[in-house]
Amino acid sequence: MGVRGKTPTLANAGDARMPELLHNAQVATLEGPDYGLVRDAAVAVDAGRIAWVGPAADVPAAFAGWARRDLQGRLVTPAFIDCHTHIVFGGSRAREFEMRLQGASYEEIARAGGGILSTVAATREASEAGLLAAALPRVDAFLTEGVTTIEVKSGYGLDVEAELKMLRAARRIASERPVRVRTTFLGAHACPPEFAGRPDDYLAEVCLPALDAAHEEGLVDAVDGFCEGIAFSPEQIARVFDRARELGLPVKLHAEQLSHQGGTALAARYGALSADHVEYATEEDAAAMAASGTVAVLLPGAYYTLHETQAPPIAAFRAHGVKMALATDCNPGTSPMTSLLLAMNMGCTLFRLTPEEALRGVTEHAARALGLSDCGRIAVGLRADLAVWDVAEPAELAWRIGFNPLRERIFGGVA
Repeated sequence: MGVRGKTPTLANAGDARMPELLHNAQVATLEGPDYGLVRDAAVAVDAGRIAWVGPAADVPAAFAGWARRDLQGRLVTPAFIDCHTHIVFGGSRAREFEMRLQGASYEEIARAGGGILSTVAATREASEAGLLAAALPRVDAFLTEGVTTIEVKSGYGLDVEAELKMLRAARRIASERPVRVRTTFLGAHACPPEFAGRPDDYLAEVCLPALDAAHEEGLVDAVDGFCEGIAFSPEQIARVFDRARELGLPVKLHAEQLSHQGGTALAARYGALSADHVEYATEEDAAAMAASGTVAVLLPGAYYTLHETQAPPIAAFRAHGVKMALATDCNPGTSPMTSLLLAMNMGCTLFRLTPEEALRGVTEHAARALGLSDCGRIAVGLRADLAVWDVAEPAELAWRIGFNPLRERIFGGVA
């Protein structure tokens, strides 16, 4: 899909393609240090997979007769993966943007019935078709920046049927656009007004039954929760994680965003795929995450929007070898952002990531945060999900602000 072209439908994008050799390219394989960069490289693509990658001078004779496409020296990277979004929702929260600028805090807005709860009301009113239609323009924005995999969370319904409606709409995205969708159940996102002051009753009567129903319908790839003073305690989240474990579903967690509640340690104990936000995570949390293989998903869009000053402990994550992913956290209230390129720049400027860490954060480590092992790098046998960029060096992807250099997006071997 070219940047200026019309977004193709999945049917159009899924047509069979002959084996092809992409050559005269700079390829950031992410296999090894320094971006795994191979200069004057070639990539062989067959049946939607990487058949070979390496220096153009070393192309095996077996590929000599394949159709060749000259990329004219452009950079090729793994396609982008957004591993944390809330793109299915109803309504708008632009008014809260004004309120925050006038001095209202995230907690004050939430306790006054705004925040998540205002989106809950609009999402409950919307139809499944309406939620899908509203989400597709956001999806299209992602596709124009080379994204081929998007995680989508529920959590704005907070009753059984509305949570299922959100997850069904999220699943339908992949039938409308050439993109891979991973759905995450986030019933433990907030306590709805009808259960005000009764979070344990909400978990027992709504959240856990909704999880069971969503799993029965095949709508869930992972289970998430919001562990925070304005949401749920570690003990309450543990009940949700226990049910996820019974169902054989992996878990992840919004943890340590606004304060230190012990959510990151809880996530590590459950072997979570990721702990997300983690601004208030500690050195001990980093050590626990490293031991469990839990990815730290950094969300600079929310940090920026909320005017936060407590940055994630990047030095501790590096010291302990914690993998760091980057995502948009696209949501109507605290991160209305649909640009992973901007997230990369924010990760570097706000959190002091290196450009290579940022690129790995939206590819290799984002895949890990979703439990995916068939994408995120350019290596033999992996999916041919690629992005071709009009740049000379990989660092340019994180350096620019408000500029999209995507030349071509390749999804399962199909441009």
